[in-house]
Amino acid sequence: MVDVHDPATRSRNMAAIRGSHTKPEIMIRKTLHAAGFRFRLHVRDLPGKPDLVFPKYQAVIFVNGCFWHHHDCHLFKWPATRDAFWREKIGRNVENDAMSVTRLQAMGWRVATVWECALRGKNRLAPTVVTERLTAWLKSDNETLTVRGE
Repeated sequence: MVDVHDPATRSRNMAAIRGSHTKPEIMIRKTLHAAGFRFRLHVRDLPGKPDLVFPKYQAVIFVNGCFWHHHDCHLFKWPATRDAFWREKIGRNVENDAMSVTRLQAMGWRVATVWECALRGKNRLAPTVVTERLTAWLKSDNETLTVRGE
């Protein structure tokens, strides 16, 4: 029997969480590629290692999971156990996100964030709506865009 309170087991479970190439990210990549956009993935030289980088448009897109990045939607709920651990971990993620966006903008990059709730859950948007919003933003001069569920 697996002891979920054992630190070694917890560590293995956390290691199974994907940080890149997630289903929401792949969905965005496929639709934008089909729309004719070309991009780079997870550029390490940029703050926050954005999920998609569009050098031609001087733009980046982050595809954020609502739980890991503390989004105020129905997909986020604080875990019932280890409250201090989770508040510190998720709080650090939020701080890192804000710092990355600030640094990217200071470097002249435009930043879009697509939240997981825009792609799945009871308030999700149609994939065409998400693609249309991202396409319009990429072709615009707007500095930022946030796409979230309705």
